[in-house]
Amino acid sequence: MRLLLKWFTFWHIFFYRLTRGRLGAHMGKYPMALVTTKGCKTGKWRTAPLGFMPDGERYVLIASYGGSPTHPAWYLNLVANPEAHVQFKGRKMRMRARTAVGEERSRLWALALTYYDYARYQRRTTREIPVVVLTPLAQ
Repeated sequence: MRLLLKWFTFWHIFFYRLTRGRLGAHMGKYPMALVTTKGCKTGKWRTAPLGFMPDGERYVLIASYGGSPTHPAWYLNLVANPEAHVQFKGRKMRMRARTAVGEERSRLWALALTYYDYARYQRRTTREIPVVVLTPLAQ
């Protein structure tokens, strides 16, 4: 299964970049962006296709990892190095990440539930699934 996911991710990123998001920019009603983070252990830049929710100019990511007991690598990378490079369709941006807390997290989590059944993932794990807010940096 892991090999299949790596293969799918590789081709998703390839065709997304090749077509400037004409292919791969949506999965159902969920918009997809390419989020590139600096590895917290290796220092190498890593790209992941991630579903996001727009919130004004900000992008909101849910670090569900399918309800796994551990956080996804891209989230750990953003905690260690909050600057990310984000591509949505043909638009490329530098953004800063932070984890939402309190009332903001509650509001954004409720928004996330309108996009996907993240409650199912939350039931699978004891960790609180992080809600990540990406804010554009001046270019």
